[in-house]
Amino acid sequence: MLLDDNLRTQLKDYLALMEGEVVLKVSLGHDRDSLHVEELVHELLRASPRISAEYVTLPRTPSFQVDRPLECSGITFAGVPMGHEFTSLVLAILQVSGRAPRVSANTVHDVCKLRGPHNFEVYVSLSCHNCPTVVQSLNLMSVLNEGISTVTINGAVFAAEAKQRQVMAVPTVFLNGEPFISGRVELEEILAKLSTPNRACPPR
Repeated sequence: MLLDDNLRTQLKDYLALMEGEVVLKVSLGHDRDSLHVEELVHELLRASPRISAEYVTLPRTPSFQVDRPLECSGITFAGVPMGHEFTSLVLAILQVSGRAPRVSANTVHDVCKLRGPHNFEVYVSLSCHNCPTVVQSLNLMSVLNEGISTVTINGAVFAAEAKQRQVMAVPTVFLNGEPFISGRVELEEILAKLSTPNRACPPR
């Protein structure tokens, strides 16, 4: 059982703050990790009538996108986001639903003016204390800017992939397939790095 009664109650209370509808686009296999993701999705469906689910095929399985109806948010979780990443998931749902993020107007402006595409992949572990700071910053950017997407990857579930990409520590972030940052960084630091002149970025 992924959630105990206390966590279920907290989840329902938080999701009551949703501003609009959210669709979870879920890609599942027949393995144990897919069963865990499916269980989590069912918990989310039970916690709020504003959440629905569609079953699709995504580049990684198991994974799920957190989208608005008829609109892609750019946020994907690959593997089950429990542990420290459960808060990241709840925040992503709230922000995708239309809940205003708690950042300054200047920060919103700086994110919105970025020209992409910026496709982030962040490898995490569920016991990592520093990972949520990075994940939540990248997810927020994805919500605000349609040229940005973020996939949060549970390194234990996708261990072979992480090994192939030589991920030695978490969080490790790739941008457009290339190493970008490693370790805890704040949103402002990410924006500063993205604004560095002559940083390589593929055309739209």
